[in-house]
Amino acid sequence: VIGQVLTCAKHPNADKLSVTTVDVGGPAPLAIVCGAPNVAAGQKVVVAVPGTTVHPTEGEPFAIKATKIRGEKSEGMICAEDEVGLGNSHAGIMVLDTQVPNGTLASDFFKIETDYILEIGLTPNRADAASHIGVARDIRAAKGRAIQWPSVEAFKPDNQSLPIRVTVENTDACPRYSGVTLTGITIKESPAWLKQRLISIGLSPINNVVDITNYVCHETGQPMHAFDAAAITGGQVVVKTLAEGTKFITLDNKERSLAAKDLMICNSEQGMCIAGVFGGARSGISATTTSLFLESATFSPEYVRRTSNFHQLKTDASFRFSRGTDPLLTVYALKRAALLIKELAGGSISSDIVDIYPKPVERRTIAIKHKNVERLIGKKLPQEEIYRILGLLDIEVSDKTDTGFKVSVPPYRVDVLQEADVVEEILRIYGFNNIELKEEAGTDFLAHFPVKDLNKFKKNIGGLLVANGYFEILTNSLTNASYQQKHKLTFGGEPVEVLNKLSEELGILRQTMLFTGLEVCAYNFNRKQKDMKFFEFGKVYSKAGAGYHEEERLAVYIGGNQVSETWQEQPRPVSYHDIAQAVAQVLERCAISGDEHEPLHDPLFDYGLRLLRGGQEVGRVGKVKAALTREFGLKTDIFYADLSTDLLFQTANPKFGVLEVSRFPEVKRDLSLILDKKVRFDEIRALVRDSDRKLIRNVTAFDVYEGDKIPEGKKAYALGFTLQDETKTLTDEEIDKTMNKLMSAFEQKLGAIIRK
Repeated sequence: VIGQVLTCAKHPNADKLSVTTVDVGGPAPLAIVCGAPNVAAGQKVVVAVPGTTVHPTEGEPFAIKATKIRGEKSEGMICAEDEVGLGNSHAGIMVLDTQVPNGTLASDFFKIETDYILEIGLTPNRADAASHIGVARDIRAAKGRAIQWPSVEAFKPDNQSLPIRVTVENTDACPRYSGVTLTGITIKESPAWLKQRLISIGLSPINNVVDITNYVCHETGQPMHAFDAAAITGGQVVVKTLAEGTKFITLDNKERSLAAKDLMICNSEQGMCIAGVFGGARSGISATTTSLFLESATFSPEYVRRTSNFHQLKTDASFRFSRGTDPLLTVYALKRAALLIKELAGGSISSDIVDIYPKPVERRTIAIKHKNVERLIGKKLPQEEIYRILGLLDIEVSDKTDTGFKVSVPPYRVDVLQEADVVEEILRIYGFNNIELKEEAGTDFLAHFPVKDLNKFKKNIGGLLVANGYFEILTNSLTNASYQQKHKLTFGGEPVEVLNKLSEELGILRQTMLFTGLEVCAYNFNRKQKDMKFFEFGKVYSKAGAGYHEEERLAVYIGGNQVSETWQEQPRPVSYHDIAQAVAQVLERCAISGDEHEPLHDPLFDYGLRLLRGGQEVGRVGKVKAALTREFGLKTDIFYADLSTDLLFQTANPKFGVLEVSRFPEVKRDLSLILDKKVRFDEIRALVRDSDRKLIRNVTAFDVYEGDKIPEGKKAYALGFTLQDETKTLTDEEIDKTMNKLMSAFEQKLGAIIRK
């Protein structure tokens, strides 16, 4: 409600609080403790009384109730504008210039109407939908209703007292430039309706002229800029580039050095605005402005994008221009804004519209075949329905034949470039939900990789790891050069350095996934999340001579406990075998046996294996060097696998074989061997495979022992064997014969001692 502060005194127990009494139209004033620095007796204010639920601009709603604050009774809250959704400021309470009766509802005072705010998920290609009219176009197409464009028929010059000459030196960077002048205007606060509309979409009102340019920008999608006409020396506007290194002070009062290709809006002497990006401090609208030049232009997306990135300036205007705007809209938006300025700031239109448009844009023509429409949609649509949908999208249809037709696309649809784009538009409006799935449609239920698609491959492998308890992470491709400099690491090429680096921590593109992954492990470890299982698909980069190289990699990390402590069992720390098991599943999914490997000698690892396929390295897996994990503050072992996504993808077979389940039982047998410490398990497995390929289906090592209970330099393996015949049930004699043959091979070829 609206209330009036009757008294205001300093809080006896807090220096920054005040104790007030406020008349809110009730039987007695309310005692309210207030922390705002600007509260004073006599003010008209907005009060949230007990029982009110406040919905602030930022944060969650909360209920107001009577309470005590530092020992003093408080029966409500005097509100700032952000606390009632009327702005973003929290510098102090709202002080109203009004004489309305105390107790008047705030909704009645502010004349709040029921409104609906829609949040849309705007994809980068749909720049045309970054405005109210742009969204309305799509709604029109979906619902078949007409758009009511605000009328600009009333636009006409009142006089010719302030003509401005315009010269565009680079029409590639500025294909169209339109402008008009207004005189006799008064800069003041915008009316409530305009401020409320801007606030509802997250903008802060500034003054009537600036608010109008912002309003028209969001209404039409056409960015605009208003110059104080007094700053346009010589009565001339020149669109051009300035010498590299030229100093320019922008609206935020920062001095910037211009690049050679920064397009500028200049007067006869100096720059006034970075075209399409940011205004200048010396030419903007101020409280003393009485005449202005209003700009509405089309700037090249490439120029604006380059300049915006170079100066690290991201504005509403640069967002739109860098994606492409409609050159046919500049004059309409100019008239719309000029009429609103006349209405809300007074004054006169004091020149004709200047419109520099040397190469009018033409509609894009695309040939469409009916068979391709049906093939891409998966359903044959009536031709008249296709033509109707395209018409609602402002896409004109011509040259209709039995086999196809031609379309001409409006300039604002910068995303519709080819036949498939047109078909997508037809399908989007027709409705994906209206396309029935054909009975003969394929499925990936059986095949892991039914088609060779990298994104589907990553999703499949990611699903496999997630099913094993791993979480997918996404880290920055930029990393700290000191990581590899400190350890004098090389990765087969020079690092790619960032030119305009934000910090040394983000100075180069990564050459390994390890360091950014260890940062994530450390972040979790320091927040008591010590059991870690992560994976990431990403790219690594390097430079060789004048060329650059990038490669897709899969990184897997595991640390902490594999089994957490419960009332049933003790925690078990992760080991090499845990990550080796995960890697083995990935390799198996990609039709790689994993049998081909060799010991790993890598400065990043304490120990591990190089995984090979036909002599080509698939990846590396092992324990990260303890000294390295300690550098990241990790007090646990980290095991890491680095696999080539490109090679895994090439190997993955879309064909899926299915074997009949055997009708005959498997037989399990165990064997314990003492071998030389240097004998690896892959040598044992190779010997088993060579000894008997018919009956032995699998061999595993379920225990390995090294210690004082066996001779020095020796190692004990406990092996498990699976035997099966596809044609009959094995007899004890056949099983014993096979096992005896194996034991003889172990003794003769590996020097094994059989433990019985």
